[in-house]
Amino acid sequence: MIRIVIADDHKLMRMGLMSLFNVQRGMKVVGEAEDGETAVELVRSLKPDVVIMDLMMPKVSGADATAAIMSFAPGTGVVVLSSFTNSADMARAISNGARGAQAKESPTENLVDAIRTVAAGGTAISPEIDQFIREDPPPATLTEKQMEILKSVGRGLSNKDIAQQLDISPVSVKKHLTVIFAKLGAATRTEAAVIAMRKNLLKQ
Repeated sequence: MIRIVIADDHKLMRMGLMSLFNVQRGMKVVGEAEDGETAVELVRSLKPDVVIMDLMMPKVSGADATAAIMSFAPGTGVVVLSSFTNSADMARAISNGARGAQAKESPTENLVDAIRTVAAGGTAISPEIDQFIREDPPPATLTEKQMEILKSVGRGLSNKDIAQQLDISPVSVKKHLTVIFAKLGAATRTEAAVIAMRKNLLKQ
């Protein structure tokens, strides 16, 4: 029996998925969550085989909830289900450990097959999502300090202004920027800011 937790902030979506899964042979919904924080708590207590994870949820996003789940239950299969299939959040969820990714508009049989595949230890990422990630992969993880500097760059601050704001030396800011550019694949401050905006990094 594949035990499933559904995490989605829309009740009608949860009800529809529950109806779909509970009539499938060998599947059972054991819990539902309306936000990412509750999803993490349910996985901790119920120990499901698979979590159906929406991306855009209150309190904790689907990508961050996936990372939290992987930290204590790496064997749990997370299948991201979202309308935002070409977003940085989708790429980040997969980078954080999700082994399945399907669009909400996909045929129901695709989702059912994805659950069975992920529960068996495989991966089930739809071709269009896989193509997007290959073409525009998530950047290497930035440290908290690097994120602060990147956001300051996005606001148009100079190295001197950033140094004063963060109480570090301009030389240190320049060293951090060198690492940030390398992680983002950028050559200039402007290019780094554009990449950060495209990948929604400045909203984190």
